[in-house]
Amino acid sequence: MKSYIRKAWLVAFAIILGAVVLPGTQAFADGDEQSEMAAAATSISISPVSKVLQLEANNVYKDTFKVTNNGSSDMKFEVYAAPYSYTLSESDNTYKLGFNNENNYTQISRWITFKDTSGNYVQTTTFTAAPGETVEIKYAISTPSSIPAGGQYAVLFAHTLSSTTTSSGIKTEASPGLVVYGRAAGETKLASEFNNLSIKQSIKIDNEDKSLINGVGKVKNTGNVDFMASGHLKVTGIFGNVYYETPADSTSSRVSIIPEVELEVSDVWKETPFFGLFNVEWTVSAAGNTETITGQVLILPIPILVLMILLLTIVIVWIIVIIRKRRERRARFSY
Repeated sequence: MKSYIRKAWLVAFAIILGAVVLPGTQAFADGDEQSEMAAAATSISISPVSKVLQLEANNVYKDTFKVTNNGSSDMKFEVYAAPYSYTLSESDNTYKLGFNNENNYTQISRWITFKDTSGNYVQTTTFTAAPGETVEIKYAISTPSSIPAGGQYAVLFAHTLSSTTTSSGIKTEASPGLVVYGRAAGETKLASEFNNLSIKQSIKIDNEDKSLINGVGKVKNTGNVDFMASGHLKVTGIFGNVYYETPADSTSSRVSIIPEVELEVSDVWKETPFFGLFNVEWTVSAAGNTETITGQVLILPIPILVLMILLLTIVIVWIIVIIRKRRERRARFSY
């Protein structure tokens, strides 16, 4: 009898599944885009937001960036360089972006100076901009006679010095930054390590749990220069039709990772239907390495799940009754 019940479960589940699982629906930026932060009447933007350059020992590199006062009153701001790095948080074992941690890959922050209003290059200086005014900031990177090979990373900040305080006692300040990605002469080592690649059917968005198919994974930079890690999510139906594939121009599934840092790469199918059975392929690529995992995901809301259990129970009882009747019929004919 146990074998009959097991067979009944399998047959019933196949029947129910075929009846209801019928999917019918399908940090800093790169480039010269402006990065803007605003609070009340204080609004400041910086352009460009990133700079990539090749570094050699005992050289001076000069360049400029622009800071614009988008607010409605005069604005005083200071410019300075800070390390661009990540630190490992012990509370949740994830890397957090910070600007105080110095290491072998942030030495460039100590080589940067800014030209003040007197024409001298200093480590930090201040400027004033009228509403709508754009100020051009000149800076220099003076490399020492010996520099480590690999990447060097820093952020050039434009921090407002606001004397304005809101009614709640909060100062209206902002600090947009330009990220400098330096590549020092020497042996370049591109190396990555993948961890915890997985396919999930739930995700937290805006502190709300949603039933959406998504792929996640962590990529660690074990080399000495930064690289771009990317994820590619592909969702197909049980008959091979493609419902979703990460767009080629997607920026949400790509992340820039500097040496000695491990960051998460992810993508989500935001139009995941109410229910369905899907084949999912999740691929992560970085520094010439690629890893792919596959799996099946069944999306079933609780009401449908309850309904399926009820229908499944009815079908099982029906199958068991039929099996018993057949056994009884065979028993009668055997005499």
